[in-house]
Amino acid sequence: METAGLPTKELRLHLVTWNVGTASPPPDVTSLLQLNSQGSTTDMYVIGLQEVNSKITNFLSDLAFDDPWSIFFMTVLSPLGYMKLSSVRMQGLLLLIFVKHVHLPFIRDIHTHYTRTGLYGYWGNKGGVSIRMSLFGHTICFMNCHLPAHMENTEQRLDDFEKILEMQFEGEDIPSPFDHEVLFWFGDLNFRIADYGIHFVRESINNKRFNLLWEKDQLNMAKKKEPFLKEFREGPLLFKPTYKFDLYSEVYDTSEKKRKPAWTDRILWKVKNTCEVASKEDEFPEEENLISVNLSNYLSHMSYGISDHKPVTGTFKLEMKPLVSEPLVTLQAEGEWSAEHDVLIRYSAVQEFPSSAWDWIGLFQVTFRHVKDYVTYAWVEDDEISSNKDSKQVYMSASEIPKTGGEFLLCYYSNNLQSIVGISEPFQIQRSQTPIEKDLSEEESSWLQNAANPQSGGNPEKRKGI
Repeated sequence: METAGLPTKELRLHLVTWNVGTASPPPDVTSLLQLNSQGSTTDMYVIGLQEVNSKITNFLSDLAFDDPWSIFFMTVLSPLGYMKLSSVRMQGLLLLIFVKHVHLPFIRDIHTHYTRTGLYGYWGNKGGVSIRMSLFGHTICFMNCHLPAHMENTEQRLDDFEKILEMQFEGEDIPSPFDHEVLFWFGDLNFRIADYGIHFVRESINNKRFNLLWEKDQLNMAKKKEPFLKEFREGPLLFKPTYKFDLYSEVYDTSEKKRKPAWTDRILWKVKNTCEVASKEDEFPEEENLISVNLSNYLSHMSYGISDHKPVTGTFKLEMKPLVSEPLVTLQAEGEWSAEHDVLIRYSAVQEFPSSAWDWIGLFQVTFRHVKDYVTYAWVEDDEISSNKDSKQVYMSASEIPKTGGEFLLCYYSNNLQSIVGISEPFQIQRSQTPIEKDLSEEESSWLQNAANPQSGGNPEKRKGI
């Protein structure tokens, strides 16, 4: 593959890890997501939570509906132009990924997985959840873990992490996490500070002499001796240990147990040295990097007190040579759209696009939350009205178009690829000239209900019997 002429693409990723201790979401996450200073420049948010409330009644309801944390982050991020790309839940472990709309056509092969390790693997109170994808042609995996607690369980933590690495995507036609070009590993990893007593640890923290504690951090020690950890990188621990605090305070544990402070909550990453491997085969110049990861900041957030852990964030800059630079499908709304008449969509696909009779085009509000949050949709085959070698036209019925108007966009969903492969520019739907009755008709009531909860009405999944 020739890459010499490819421009470098830069993406900004913001990762969050937080053991929320079964608490409900806080009133505000502006600083956690850096929305004041960097929110507008962030391309992807990756949010890993541990100890999300997993009482059996909560867990069963969350399987049927989005859990409160997912709803909370969607409510915050969707008005800013981010869609929930994917999520995976295993008991108290939750991993969410939000991405800017403009990148959606270049994210493919999304898969999720989970591995239980707690209670001999029968109950998912400990373990790991992963989301992997192809991002502009590069393979990336995000792994959120909750490893065993307590000072003496270092070896158990390492054994569990090795087991999680081995079992993620096992039996599927997907590379192991280690074989991805970039692997992010984060979560409540539960490594502690060995040897030093609690008074020395607290005194070092009070004097901000964190470096005195680094060499006895169990994860730092393990990285020096365990071959499978040596390639992982981490930013400097220039913030206070994030465990264990009294609730709603910045005071370390004052209970009878008086837990020794520790950096339990961590974010690490590993880049597979593809350019070195490739250069041996003379495919690429040795100095050319196809993808690199640079840490911009690594912080804890002391103001959040809903649990005995403080959240940790890492902001990264991904620089890559995009191996995918054109969307598989381009589409646009034709003419003026309103509920006064049927409307038209024109789209075209690249020659190699694997289309399916189950592909559909959804009409979404610009603040849509996830792929099922459509207002209405059209089947690309059933609703096609014209076709030539360059493009095709699909119609949507006037009865499906919202009479109130507003700003919308169109997304093409590929059933074979299980992802959005094309997205239109935002466009206006004109407000209906027909007076909107205060007493809604049955048809309008049904539309509003589906708009509020698209899974309750007709949808592509129901047609397929899913």
